[in-house]
Amino acid sequence: MSGARMLRSADELVSAGLVAEDQRDALSAVGARYAIGITPAMQALIDPADPADPIALQFVPDPRELDTTPEEQDDPIGDLAHSPVEGIVHRYPDRVLLKVVHVCPVYCRFCFRREMVGPEGLGTLAGTPLEKAMNYISDHPEIWEVILTGGDPLVLSPRRLAAIMEKLAAIGHVKIVRLHSRVPVVDPGHIDPALIAALKASGKTIYLAIHANHQREFTPQAEQAIADLADAGIVLVSQTVLLRGINNDAETLAALMRRFVELRIKPYYLHHPDLAPGTAHFRLSLAEGRDVVEALRRRVSGLCVPTYVLDIPGGFGKVQASAGPIRDLGEGNYEIRDRNNVVHAYPPAPPPER
Repeated sequence: MSGARMLRSADELVSAGLVAEDQRDALSAVGARYAIGITPAMQALIDPADPADPIALQFVPDPRELDTTPEEQDDPIGDLAHSPVEGIVHRYPDRVLLKVVHVCPVYCRFCFRREMVGPEGLGTLAGTPLEKAMNYISDHPEIWEVILTGGDPLVLSPRRLAAIMEKLAAIGHVKIVRLHSRVPVVDPGHIDPALIAALKASGKTIYLAIHANHQREFTPQAEQAIADLADAGIVLVSQTVLLRGINNDAETLAALMRRFVELRIKPYYLHHPDLAPGTAHFRLSLAEGRDVVEALRRRVSGLCVPTYVLDIPGGFGKVQASAGPIRDLGEGNYEIRDRNNVVHAYPPAPPPER
């Protein structure tokens, strides 16, 4: 899309032809509450004539976002309950989130941090707050992994990102640095040699979790950016949110997971959608989600199977959401459901005596 620029308002969406004029006022009201952002790479993929376009559904605002349900929460996974200092979330013993920035290249309409991110969000962690966050990590030797998130850490300049990685490199007990990002997919031109060099930290293993929800997101430019990251020795894993109308069927998920694997990205997490405000139209029941995941499992290689997880509201952490193929009957006996949905006894019944 030559000459395209970032779209950040309902007026710009109308001018770009992505929404109709009669939606301007309703979507302006959504934009006043939640940030809007669509990169040129994602604009080029949207078919405005298709009301079910899976790219548009992820990024184009919807008036239903102003409808909230009683169970929805501003902080649905409880980040604030586990934040000992600004920028740190220490929910699990051996790892912390380091929330270095609160802006993104795109703003997903289902975002679980939508109350915190955006141009009017919590801002960038810098100066004294960043030093305090680094001191917290340094003072807690149980922290083995630091996860850079936000917002999207790859929107930072290579200089700022390199400075953060250098600080982490100096903390001996930190062995893994993981970053969570949409940038390689939604703004692949941003992945250049300078940024890739900034992702290195001496003595640390670097993981990058790439978020994508539909195989159409992988443009040739995104595939090249991902290849450049993999060739640089960065370990790539995936993150996907299970979303009604976008990927909540086994065939769509299978196509996405296979594409991840083909691009050297190991499927990692498939998130059940969180109870973020105004996102009810994206959510499906846990039973529906389990059915989709079991159908996926029956049709793809084990390389392509992500871990289906649910974040317990209130900050109680992730749990595996899959129903699982094994049922404990007690007294050492189990029922096991195979890939064809056939139930088997385990241990098997002994053969009849002859």
